[in-house]
Amino acid sequence: MTHSMEEPIEMFEDINLTLGMLNKEDKVNKEDIYSHLTSVIENTDILDDAIIQRLVYYASKDMRDENILREIRMLAGEVLVSLAAHDFNSVMYELQSNFRILELPNEFVVLALAELATSYVSQSIPFMMMTLLTMQTMLRLAEDERMKETFCIALEKFSKAIYKYVNHWRDFPYPRLDANRLSDKIFMLFRYIMEKWAPQASPMHTVIIVKAHGPTVSLLLHREDFCEYALSQVPWLLNQYKEKEIDFHVTQSLKQILTAAVLYNIGLPKSLKRSIFINLLHQICRGPEPPVKENEIEASSCFLILAHSNPADLMEFFDEQIRTNNEDIRIGILTLLRSAINTEEPKLRDHIISIEKIVKVVMADLGTKVRNSTLLLIQSMCEKCYIEAREGWPLIDYVFSQFTMSNKNLEKLVKTNSHENEKGEKSVRETTLEVLKTLDPLVIGMPQVLWPRILTFVVPAEYTETLDHQFNIIRILLMAEERKKHSAKGSTALVISTGAVKLPSPQQLLARLLVISILASLGKLRGASAIGLLKILPEIIHPTLVDLWKTRLPELLQPLEGKYTSIMLWETMLLQLLKESLWRINDTAWTIQLSRDFSQQMDSYSNTSIEKKFLWKALGTTLAFCQDTDFVSSQIKEFLVAPKQLGDQRQGIASILGHCAENHLDIVLRVLKAFQNQEKFFINRCKSVFSGKKSLTKTDVMVTYGAVALHAPKKQLLSRLNQDIVSQVLFLYGQCSQVLGMSVMNKDMDLQMSFTRSITEISIAVQDAEDQSFQFSYKELLIGYMLDFIRDEPLDSLASPVRWKALIAIRYLSKLKPQLSLIDHLNILEENIRRLLPLPPLKNLKNEGQTDRDKEHIKFLYERSMDALGKLLRTMMWDNVTAEDCQEVFNLLRMWLVSQKEWERERAFQITAKVLTNDIVAPENFKIGSLLGLLAPHTCDTLPTIRQAAASSAISLFCIKGIHLEVERLQDLQEGLESDDVQVQIKLSSKIAKIVSKFIPNEEIQMFLEETLDGLESLNPMCTKACGIWMIAVLKEHGDALKDQLLVILNTIYYHMPVLRQNEESFQFILEAISLIASFNMDAVVANLLQKPLPFDRDTKTLWKALAQNPASSHKLMRALVDKLEAELEDDIARIEAISVACAMYEMISTGISVTSLYPELFTLLLKLVSCTLGQQMPTWNHRRRVMQQGELQQIPDPCRLSMATLKCLQSQAMREGLAKESDEGDNLWTLLSSPRTHHIGVCALARTMAVWQYGVILGIMEQLLSSLTSSSENYRITGTAFFSELMREPILWKHGNLQDVLILMDQSTWDSNAILRQLAIRGLGNTATGAPHKVKKHKQIMLESIIRGLYHLARTEVVCESLKALQKILELLTDRDVSFYFKEIVLQTRTFFEDEQDDVRLTAISLFEDLASLSGKKWKIFFAEEIKKSLISFLLHIWDPNPKIGAACRYALIICIPFLGLQELYGVLDHLLDQDLPRARDFYRQFCVKLAKKNQEVLWILHTHSFPFFASSWEIIRSTAVKLTDAIVFNLSNEYVELLDKDELTTRLQALRLDPCISVQRAAEAALQTLLRRCKEISIAL
Repeated sequence: MTHSMEEPIEMFEDINLTLGMLNKEDKVNKEDIYSHLTSVIENTDILDDAIIQRLVYYASKDMRDENILREIRMLAGEVLVSLAAHDFNSVMYELQSNFRILELPNEFVVLALAELATSYVSQSIPFMMMTLLTMQTMLRLAEDERMKETFCIALEKFSKAIYKYVNHWRDFPYPRLDANRLSDKIFMLFRYIMEKWAPQASPMHTVIIVKAHGPTVSLLLHREDFCEYALSQVPWLLNQYKEKEIDFHVTQSLKQILTAAVLYNIGLPKSLKRSIFINLLHQICRGPEPPVKENEIEASSCFLILAHSNPADLMEFFDEQIRTNNEDIRIGILTLLRSAINTEEPKLRDHIISIEKIVKVVMADLGTKVRNSTLLLIQSMCEKCYIEAREGWPLIDYVFSQFTMSNKNLEKLVKTNSHENEKGEKSVRETTLEVLKTLDPLVIGMPQVLWPRILTFVVPAEYTETLDHQFNIIRILLMAEERKKHSAKGSTALVISTGAVKLPSPQQLLARLLVISILASLGKLRGASAIGLLKILPEIIHPTLVDLWKTRLPELLQPLEGKYTSIMLWETMLLQLLKESLWRINDTAWTIQLSRDFSQQMDSYSNTSIEKKFLWKALGTTLAFCQDTDFVSSQIKEFLVAPKQLGDQRQGIASILGHCAENHLDIVLRVLKAFQNQEKFFINRCKSVFSGKKSLTKTDVMVTYGAVALHAPKKQLLSRLNQDIVSQVLFLYGQCSQVLGMSVMNKDMDLQMSFTRSITEISIAVQDAEDQSFQFSYKELLIGYMLDFIRDEPLDSLASPVRWKALIAIRYLSKLKPQLSLIDHLNILEENIRRLLPLPPLKNLKNEGQTDRDKEHIKFLYERSMDALGKLLRTMMWDNVTAEDCQEVFNLLRMWLVSQKEWERERAFQITAKVLTNDIVAPENFKIGSLLGLLAPHTCDTLPTIRQAAASSAISLFCIKGIHLEVERLQDLQEGLESDDVQVQIKLSSKIAKIVSKFIPNEEIQMFLEETLDGLESLNPMCTKACGIWMIAVLKEHGDALKDQLLVILNTIYYHMPVLRQNEESFQFILEAISLIASFNMDAVVANLLQKPLPFDRDTKTLWKALAQNPASSHKLMRALVDKLEAELEDDIARIEAISVACAMYEMISTGISVTSLYPELFTLLLKLVSCTLGQQMPTWNHRRRVMQQGELQQIPDPCRLSMATLKCLQSQAMREGLAKESDEGDNLWTLLSSPRTHHIGVCALARTMAVWQYGVILGIMEQLLSSLTSSSENYRITGTAFFSELMREPILWKHGNLQDVLILMDQSTWDSNAILRQLAIRGLGNTATGAPHKVKKHKQIMLESIIRGLYHLARTEVVCESLKALQKILELLTDRDVSFYFKEIVLQTRTFFEDEQDDVRLTAISLFEDLASLSGKKWKIFFAEEIKKSLISFLLHIWDPNPKIGAACRYALIICIPFLGLQELYGVLDHLLDQDLPRARDFYRQFCVKLAKKNQEVLWILHTHSFPFFASSWEIIRSTAVKLTDAIVFNLSNEYVELLDKDELTTRLQALRLDPCISVQRAAEAALQTLLRRCKEISIAL
C-alpha cells in the first residue's frame, strides 16, 4: 500500500522537474523533454489538475512558437492531445481559444484539433459544428501551400469522425445531434477545396487531397441530395492513377467509397462502374513492372466488394478481358477469381457456370504462369464446391494433363539448359501435385465428376508420381460408398460408367497395384495406398477374390503398421497373395492375360527400381500358376531369345525362370537345355550378333541355373541337381574360361561373380531341402574355386565384390554334407582372415575411387565383405561340437584383436561381434574367462566402433553360456560408448564391468586375470586402463572366493610386475589388485609377502606400500603384522621373520597411514626388536641375485639397522599425528639407539620424545613395556629401564599410571651386575623426585640407600654421576631430619668427587655439596663446617675450572659455605666473583687471603696444607691457580705460621713447577718462590 502511494508522488515530482526545465531557453533539449512527457502521460492514470494546466500552457505555447523547430512543435502538439485523456475540456478550450473566426490559425492548432477529432470522437462531436464554422471562414485566407495541406488533413479527419458518428450514433452517450448540419459544412469545405485548390494543387498537395477524398465522399453518400455530387467526384479520383507513390492512396480512397456505396445501397452508373473495373484491373495487372504489393491488396479488396455488389457485371467484364490473350490480365483475373471464391461470397455461387466458362477459355494457354494460376483456381473451385457435375471433368482432366505436360517440357528443357523456363515448369508440376493432394473427392458434385474416370490415370506410367494422390482419392470415394451401402439411404453416387473414357482392365489394375505395393516395404505411402486399394477393390478385380482378400489383406497389412518391414519378407507376402489369388480364380485365360499385362507394364519402371525387380518375380509366379504349358514354354523361349524387353536381361531372366520353376521345373530345364544346344552352333550365334539383337551369354545362363535351383521344388531338386544343374554350371564356367580351347586362369570379374552367385544359390537350395542323407559331391571342388578367387584378389585394394560373394558361397557350402574337419575349417578361415583383415584402412581404400560414387561403392564392398567373413567365422565356429574346437577357431582372431593397427583391430572386433551374439548356444564346458579378459579392455579403445563391438561381444559371452544379464541396461551403456569423451568411456566401461563381473564363474577368474595382465603389458593406454578397471571389478566381486587360487594368482601377478613397473598407471592397478586380494585373504597375502628375501626388493616394497594405501584393508593389515611381530618376539629373541615384519611395517608406515590406534603396540614391539637385534648379524641371509638399480648401493644385512629404520619411520609419523615430539638429540638419536654402547642414551632420548599430554598412549606403551624390566634379555632390560627412567619424571604418568611397581623394579635393578642397568635404575629413582615427590618421602629410606650405594661404584663414574644427580633431586624434597642418618656418609662421599676427571661428576658433586648445606641441621653443623674447611681449597681453585659451569658452581658454593666458618667479612671479596668479568686469579686470591688472614689464620693455614695435591693437577689452569693461591697464602700468613712452613718441600715443588710446560704456571711458580724468599727474609729464616 505504501509502495503504491509512493509511485504517484515520485511521478509528480518527475513531471514538476520536467516542467521546470521547460522554463529554460534551451530549445535543443525540449525534443527529449516532450518525448518523455508523452510517455509519462500515456502511462499514467491520474494527473494533478495543476500539473495538467501547466502542461497545457507550456505545450500550447511551444506548439504555436514559430521560432521553435517543427519537430519540437509537433511533439508539443502530441503532448497536448495526450492530455485530453485526462482533461479534454481544458485541451479543447485551449485549442479553440487559438482557433478564431476570420483569423488564420497556427497550422499545429488545426492539426491538434484534427487529431482530437479522430482520437476522441465522442467528446469532439459536440464541438464539431463550431470548429467547422470557424474553419469555413479560414479557407479563403489560406494562401500558403502548407496551410492548405493542413486544412485538407483536418477535413479528412473531421470527415472520418462524422462518418463514424453518422453510422454509430447510438453508441454515443448523449442525445442524437443533427448530422446533416455537420455534413452540410463538410460539403461546403470539400466543394471549395475541389473547385479552388484541386485543379492547381502540387503533387504533394494532391496526395493529401486524395487521402481526404475517400472519407469525405463516403460521408456525403449518406445524403441523397449530395449523392450525385459525390459520385461525380469519383472520376477525378480515378484520374489520379498516375504514379506508384499516389496509386495506393487513390485505391484506398476508392475502397472507402465502394464500401460506403454498399453500406448505403447506392448503385453505381454503368460507365463509372466500367471505369472502376478497368482502373482497378490495371492496378493488379500492371505491366511490365509488377504492382506495389500494398496497392495490389487494396485493389483486390475493391474487387471483392464489387463481387458482392455487382457479380454479374464483374463476371461479364472478366470474360471479356480474359479473351484478350494478355498474360498479365489473365493471371490477374484468375487470381481475383480465386480470391473471390476463397472468401465464399454467396452471390458469386450463382455464377459457377460463368467461372467454369472463364477457366476453359485459358486451358489452351501454354504459358507457365497462366497454367499455374489456372491450377490454383481449379484447386479453390474444388475446395469450395464450385465444380459443376456435368462440366467439371475437363477441369480435373486438365490437372492431370498439366502434370504430364510439365514432365515432358522439363525433359526438353534439361537438354536446352533453360533454367528460367525449367523453374516455371517445376512450379506447374508442384502445383498440380498440390491440387491433387488437397482435392476433397467428397465435396458436392465431386464423386460424380471423379468416379470412375479417375481410374484411367492409375495404369499409365506417365501418371506414376500422382499415384499417391490418386490412391487417396479412390480410397475416399470407395470408403464413402461403402458407408452409404450400410446406411439407410443406400448407394447413389458411384456407378461404373465409362462414358467417354476407356477404363483399365481388372488384370491391368491388379498388375499395376500389386507392383506398386512393393514400395510399402520402403515406408512409402504410395505402396501402402496401393495395397489398401486392393483391399477395397476385389469386386472390380475378380468377384472370387472378395472372401480371400477380405481375410488375407488385413493380415498382409499388419507388418506395415507404424514401421518398415523387410523387402524380402514383403515380396514373399505379396507373391504368396498373388499365388493364392490365381489359385482361387483358377482361370487359365485370365492368368495368361495377367502375365501379358505384366509384360506390357515392363517399360513403366526403370531397370534398377524395386518395382521392376518385383514385376519379374510376379511375372514368373504368374507363369508358374499358368496351366497352359505350351504358353509357358513359348513365353520362356521368347524371353530367352529376346531378353531385351525385360530391361536387365540377366536379372530379369533369372527372376522369371526361377519363380516359374516353382511349378514348371521340367519345362524350364528343358527349354534352357534346348537354348544351350542352339547357342552351341557358332553360325547361329553370329547371326544373332550381326542382326543387332543382344542375346543371352553363357554367364547369364549360368546365373539362371542358380535361380532355378533356388526356387525349384525341394523334392524334385536333389535328384536333378548334379546332372542337370551343377554340371551345367561347371560346364559353362569351363567354357567361359577357355581361349581357343585352352583353359586359362580367368580373371573376368563378371564371370567370377556370376559363377559365385550360382553356386551360392545352389548351396542355399540344397540346404533348404533339409535332406540329411544327401552328400554334395561337388562341395570341396567348389570351395576350392572360391578360395582361388579370394587368393587372386589384391591385398592393397578392394575394388571388386568377388571376396564378399565368395565368402558367402563358402559359408553356405560349408554347411552341406559331407562335414569338413576342424583342420579344414581352420585353414579356410585363416586363409580368408589373412586376405581381408590386413587390407589398408577404409579411408585409404576409398581414396582409390575417382568419384564419390566409387568411394561409396568401395565402402559398401568393405562393409559387406567384413560382414560375410564374420558370418563365415560364426558358422564354422559354432558348428563344432566341442568347446576346445570353438576356442581353436576363435584363436585365429587373437593376434588381430590386439594388433597395433587400429583399423585391423576394428575389423577383428566387428567380426567378433558377429560371431558372439546372444542367440548362440555354446558347447558344454565353453570357457569365457580368457575371452572376456581379451575383449573387455577394448571397451575403451580408440575407435567407437571397437568400443561398441567389444562391449557387445563381452555381453554376448554370458548369453552364450546361458547366463541372464540386464541386457537392456547393458545395451544402453554400450550405446554410450560412442562418446569421444575419455572420462565417459571409462565410466561406462566400469559400469559394465560391475554388472557382468558377478556372473564370471569362479573357476575362470584366473584365466581372466592372466589375460588382463597380458593386456596391461601390451595394449594402448586407454585399453590398459580398462584392463585395470575390469581386473579390479572382478576381484572386488570374487575376491572372497579366490582362496584356493590365491598363490597361483599372486605368483602370476609377481611374474608380470617387472614389466608393468615400466608403466606407472598399469603398475598402480597391480598394486590395487593385490590390495583387494589382501582385503579378502589378508593372512595368506601377508604370509606370502613376508617370505620375500631381505632386504626387500623394490617391487616387494611397493606392494607393501600399496596395501597400506588401501583404506579398506590397511588397518587390518597392520593389525596382522603387529600380531605376527608380537608372536615372533615372544621369547625376546629376534629372528629373520620378525625383521621381515618390521621391514613390511616400514613400507606401510612410510605411506603416511595413521598409527594412532596401534602406536603403543607398534612402538613397544619395534623398540623391543631394536633392542634384541643390537650388535647382531642377520640370522640367515639369502644370497639371491638381484638386479641393482642405477646408483643403488649393495645393502649390508644389518637387522638392527632395518629395525631402527622402521622405528624411526614410526616416530616421524607419530610426530605428524601429535603422538610424539622432536627429539632433543635430533637425528643423532638414531645413531645412539643403534649402537650397543650408547643404546641406553638413545632410549632415554626417545622416551623424552613422548608426548606426555597423550598420557593414554604412553600408558599403553608403559603397559606393553613393563615386562622388559624383568626380561631375560639383558639388552631388553636395559632398553625398558632406560625408557622408564625417563618416564619417572612425568607427574601425569604417576597420576594415571602404575609406576609404583616400576619404582620397586627400579630399586631392585640398582643391585644388577650391569653398570648401565644400575645407572639407569638410579636415574629412575632420581627422576621420581620430579614425577612423584610424595613417593620420595614415602620411600626415602629405600631410595637413599640404593642411591648412596651407587656412590661406591668408583670404577664406573657414570653410575656415581647418576647417583649424585639422583641425590641432588631427592634431597631437595627432604628435611635435615629425613637425611640425618645418611648426612655424614653423603657429605664424605660427595667430597671425594670434587676432583674427578669427569666434568659432570665434579659439577654434580659441587652442586650437591652446596645443597647439603641446608640439610646439616644442628646435629651436623660443626661436622659440616669442618668438611667445608677441607673443601674450601677445591672451591677456590675450581672457580677458574676449564668448565665454566663448574666455576659458577664453585662461586655459589663459596657464598653458601662461608657463613659456616664465620667469615662473613669475605662477602665483599666474593661479590667480585659475581661480576660479569671475573677478576684475575692472583688479585682475587690476594684480597681473599688478606681478609682471611685478618679473620682466621687457621683456615688460611688449612688451605695451605691442602694445596700441594693440586700442583700435580692434570689441568694447567688448576696448577696455575694453585700456585697463585699458595703465593697469596704465604704472603698473608702470620710469622708464626710461616715458621711452620715446610720450606724445603714447598721450594722443591715450586722449583719443579718452574719447569711446567705452561708459561702461566712457570710465572706463577716464580712469583711464589719470590714471595716465599721475601717472607723468609723478613723473619730471618734461611731457605
